[in-house]
Amino acid sequence: MKKLQKVALSLIILGLVVILALPMIMTKAGLHPEYEGKEFNFNNKKDLIIATNHGVLNKPKETIGKPTGLFLSELSIPYFEFKDANIDVTIASINGGLIPVEPTPWFIETKEDRIFNESSELTSLLTNSLSIKDIDFTEFDIVFLSGGWGAAYDLGFSEILAVKITNAYNSGSLIGAICHGVLGLINATDENGNLLIRGRKMTGVTNKQLKELGIYFTPMHPEEELRKAGVIFKSETKFKDIFANLVTVDDEKRFITGQNQNAGHEISQKIMEILENE
Repeated sequence: MKKLQKVALSLIILGLVVILALPMIMTKAGLHPEYEGKEFNFNNKKDLIIATNHGVLNKPKETIGKPTGLFLSELSIPYFEFKDANIDVTIASINGGLIPVEPTPWFIETKEDRIFNESSELTSLLTNSLSIKDIDFTEFDIVFLSGGWGAAYDLGFSEILAVKITNAYNSGSLIGAICHGVLGLINATDENGNLLIRGRKMTGVTNKQLKELGIYFTPMHPEEELRKAGVIFKSETKFKDIFANLVTVDDEKRFITGQNQNAGHEISQKIMEILENE
């Protein structure tokens, strides 16, 4: 009996150690990797971060499903990267109001997520976001599109967003997008009506990652839509693409894209590096 008790106690201790070590294990595997970034300090620079308003992971012709929305680290990490560089940050969404957040297990939360969630001032930026229709994108040095499953339902369908991305590009803004956020770029056009992103090197969440996660019923898939738009699609892969990571910069150095949730720090740093050298 005592031997069984010792075995049971050992298993409990081992289980606790594994649970406590989960964040480190996930990071080592590639989820939200550590990144040694440069310190920037800008004057009079402005960034606009755009997110989804869609909060239900519903299948076609259905209106119910699991709660979803923004994958918080795809906003929280860029937010703090830009704020730490003395850049003024505005948060907006397609329709304004609530930006729903994808529920995530504690062991994949980032420190930026926790800071955001623990601050009523910061969470109010998500509950009372501005609407993109009320914002002049040309006033911003950076326009950044965050992702999450919710973005598959509204960013690529917004005609207003497409027009405003075109306006931002024409005014000289740097345009960043991460994971599903790239869907907000697919309908922007140049002065001749050609797709703005055609022929550019870009990335976004892969079909492989969507299939591995078992969520392939959303109305748009970033890799598919980017390829349809004529993008030179780039990606990295691992045994599971949730642990992969890639950031791309187009030849003109105007579009900076991140493959998935792991790209937050690197894409923000790349954008600021380009901004500093303008």
